[in-house]
Parts: sequence; structure tokens; C-alpha cells
Amino acid sequence: MSTHSDHHGRSGQAASGQAAAEAEFHRAVTEIETAMAEQRLLRADLKVDTETPPRRLAPFAYAVAAAASATPGDPDDEIGWGRFVLLFDAAGQAGWDGKYRIIGYVRAELEPDIGADPLINEVGWSWLIEALDSRTTGYRNISGTVTTVVTQGFGGKQNEPTSTGFELRASWSPGATEETSSALGEHLAAWCDVVCVAAGLPPLAPGVAAFRPPRRRPRP
Repeated sequence: MSTHSDHHGRSGQAASGQAAAEAEFHRAVTEIETAMAEQRLLRADLKVDTETPPRRLAPFAYAVAAAASATPGDPDDEIGWGRFVLLFDAAGQAGWDGKYRIIGYVRAELEPDIGADPLINEVGWSWLIEALDSRTTGYRNISGTVTTVVTQGFGGKQNEPTSTGFELRASWSPGATEETSSALGEHLAAWCDVVCVAAGLPPLAPGVAAFRPPRRRPRP
């Protein structure tokens, strides 16, 4: 038979656990925001900012949006986009292998000859793996997809240029051991590298080569 004091004790423990989770997530967000500030200083051609995160995937979430521009500061010359979502659940979730899970999304438009490469999907996935390998202390349970879609005009639109859309969607858990933290800022930096490589901008991380030179979107 439970007593009032037992109920009060359980309520106190729950409140304490919630406060600890909030404090840990706040530290994680601080890491991400510090990494965002570093990217702003290092890359004039990449705009990063916060956006509304998903609410149903985890008790805590934080989201960052990015846009890469061929001409720094010109929103009309954007050539690549992305979204980075940090999820946190103190109890963990199935498939996470930890308290944190990262969702990354990258979108860009490739040149027709690059998009026609039969290995473009494998190459696109390698951008993420190489960036994580060179930038972070580790990651686990990575999975995702790479999609390329070719749009070609016919009839009255046959003179319009063929375009190839590229999308990468992935999720992974940041690695951590007793000797190292999850180093969440490193994962944001790796994701920024992928956005820039997909857009054709030169990367900052060693070992991640740009797949194609920067190009300018023709103005109407």
C-alpha cells in the first residue's frame, strides 16, 4: 500500500530527473550554438540559423537550417540547403544506442553530367561518411538514403535545361565513451561540410574533396 510520502517521493524524483534532463539538453544546445557561431565566422557562403524543431520525435529537440550560396550573402544565389535536428531522450529510444540522435537532410541541384554518374548516390553517401570520419570523435547506428531525380522538359518545355535534384537523408547517434563526450558541435560542422560539398562549395574539413566547382545560378 502506497502512502502520501511515497507518492511525494516519486514526484520529487521525477521532477529531479526532468530538471537534470533539461540541464543536459541545455548544455548540448550550447555546444550546437557555439558550432553555429564558428561556421558563421568561417563560411560567408553558408548561412546557418535555428528553426522550429519537430515536437513528436523526442522529449527535447533542436533544429538548424542552412543555405549555401554561390555569392556570399545573396539569397537569390542559393545552391544548396539542409536541415540538422538534434534529438534528446534521457531514457534513450530503440535504435539510438544512446541519449542523442541526429537527423541530417541535404538538398542541392547537380549539373546534368554529374547527376548522370551511375555512382552518384554512393558518392553522395560518401560525403557524409568522410565528413563524420574527419570531423567527429565517432558515430553509431548510421542509416539513410540518397535520392537523385532528373527533370527533363518535353514539347513546349524541351528547350529548358535538364536538372538533377540531389537529396540526402540520414540519421546517426553521436559516439561517446568514458574518455570523450559526444562533441555535438563536431557533428554540426560535419553536416555543414556535406551541405557545402553537395552545393559545390569548397569544404573546410581535411579529406573531404569538393565533387564539382562552384557554379552560379543563371539569373532570370
